[in-house]
Amino acid sequence: MAQLLSSSCSLTTSSSNKAYLKPFNQCSTAFSISVACKTSRSPFRRLFSHDQKPKRRTVVRATAISTSQEAPSQTSSGSLENSGGSSKPQRVMVIGGDGYCGWATSLHLSNMGYEVAIVDNLVRRHFDHQLGLDSLTPISSIHNRIRCWKSLTGKSIELYIGDICDFGFLSEAFQSFEPDAVVHFGEQRSAPYSMIDRSRAVFTQQNNVIGTLNVLFAIKEFREQCHLVKLGTMGEYGTPNIDIEEGYITITHNGRTDTLPYPKQASSFYHLSKVHDSHNIAFTCKAWGIRATDLNQGVVYGVKTPETEMHEELHNRFDYDGVFGTALNRFCVQAAVGHPLTVYGKGGQTRGYLDIRDTVQCVEIAIANPAKPGEFRVFNQFTEQFSVNELAALVTKAGKKLGLDVQTVSVPNPRVEAEEHYYNAKHTKLIELGLKPHLLSDSLLDSLLHFTIKYKDRVDTKQIMPSVSWKKIGVKTKTVTA
Repeated sequence: MAQLLSSSCSLTTSSSNKAYLKPFNQCSTAFSISVACKTSRSPFRRLFSHDQKPKRRTVVRATAISTSQEAPSQTSSGSLENSGGSSKPQRVMVIGGDGYCGWATSLHLSNMGYEVAIVDNLVRRHFDHQLGLDSLTPISSIHNRIRCWKSLTGKSIELYIGDICDFGFLSEAFQSFEPDAVVHFGEQRSAPYSMIDRSRAVFTQQNNVIGTLNVLFAIKEFREQCHLVKLGTMGEYGTPNIDIEEGYITITHNGRTDTLPYPKQASSFYHLSKVHDSHNIAFTCKAWGIRATDLNQGVVYGVKTPETEMHEELHNRFDYDGVFGTALNRFCVQAAVGHPLTVYGKGGQTRGYLDIRDTVQCVEIAIANPAKPGEFRVFNQFTEQFSVNELAALVTKAGKKLGLDVQTVSVPNPRVEAEEHYYNAKHTKLIELGLKPHLLSDSLLDSLLHFTIKYKDRVDTKQIMPSVSWKKIGVKTKTVTA
C-alpha cells in the first residue's frame, strides 16, 4: 500500500519482516515511515493480485504516526479513572478510521478528549481507483488529514497503517498503543461490492470475519479489559414479519421459554459476514470474558460533523455511486444534477436511518458506558424509519423549494429483497443512555442539497445507475480499464 501514502512522506524500507513502532513528531516538514518488505498473505493482497503473478511488494507494517508525545487535554467524556482516583484520557483505537464513519468518529472522539489511534490499510481508497469511482467531495490523504487536525486543535491522532488480517501487524499495534476500547469499522461495508463477483465475495468474507477474529484474539492476548465496540448492521435481521428486537428475543416453544439471539436473515455476502462476526463475538464473550457492544447500524446519511466542517482538509468522503452510495445521499446528488431519483422496484423497502452526527454520538455513548466483562450487548443504532418511496418524496419536496425539477423513476431492482414488507425495529437502548437524535428535518435536507449542488461538477453520471446484480453475480474480477 506504499503507493497510497502522501507524497510528502519519505519511505525507509527494510528487508526484514520486523515492523518499527517508534512514534515521531509530525510537526516537522518531512517524516519517515518504516516499512517491511514481505509477501502479503492477506485477503487484500489476494484480491488485487487476481490477474497477476504473485510478486514481492512493499507493504506498510505497524507504523505509528503521532503529532505529539503529549496527551490531549482531559475531559469528563474521554477520561478513565485509575486506582488512585485520578483520571487519564481513555485510549481508543479506531480500526477503519480513514473511512466514512471511521474518520468522523476519530475526530469526534479526539475532540472529546480521548487519545485516539487510527488503524487502516487504506483499502477503501483503492476500491475507488479499481472501480473508477470517486467521492463527491475531494478528500485529503490520511497523513494530511491528521496534520491538519493537529494544527487546528493541538490534538494528536496516532496512525498505524496495515492490515488487521495480518495478526503480526495487529499484535504490534495493540502492544504499542494499549487501547482501553477498540471501535471496529475496519470491514468491507458494501453489499453491492460483495456481490460483484466471486473474488470480491471471498474477499469480503475473509477480510471481515478473519479481521474481526484477529481483533478478538488481540484483545484476549494483550488487553483483556479492552471494550470492543463493533459496527454491525441492521441488515443482519432482514425484514421479518414480526417486530425486530435489539439483539435478543424471548420466545416460548412447546411450553418452555428462553431468551435467544434474534434470528438472522442476511441478504448479501456482506451482511452474512456481519452475522458471522456477531456469532464469533458472542462466543468469545462467553468463553473468554470479553466485553463487547455490537452496534447494529442503520443506513447513514449526511457528510458534516462539527469536526469535519472545521477545514476543507478534514472533509469526509461522500459516496453517491451504485456500489457504495447510500439511498438518501444518492438521491440528493441525483436531484442536484437533474438525474431522476432511482427507486429500486416498488420502493417499499423500509430501513432504519441516522445522521452521521448520530453515528459518532452513539459510538461515544457506547464507549462511555462499557459492557461488563463477558457481556455481549446489542444496540440497534438508528433514529428513524423510512421507505425508499418516502425518502424520494422528501427529496422531491426539498428540491422544489430550491427550484430543482426533481423527477423519480422506478428501475429494476438489482437486489433480491422484499419490496413491500412489515418493518418495526426497536431502538431504545441508546436513547436511554443519552442519545440526542438529529432527525431528518426540512432544514437538514436543504443543507444536504445545497452541499451536493456545491460539488455537482464532480459528479460522474455514469456511476449513478446500479451496475451490480444479485442474480447475475460474476466469477471473474471486474475492474475498470484505462
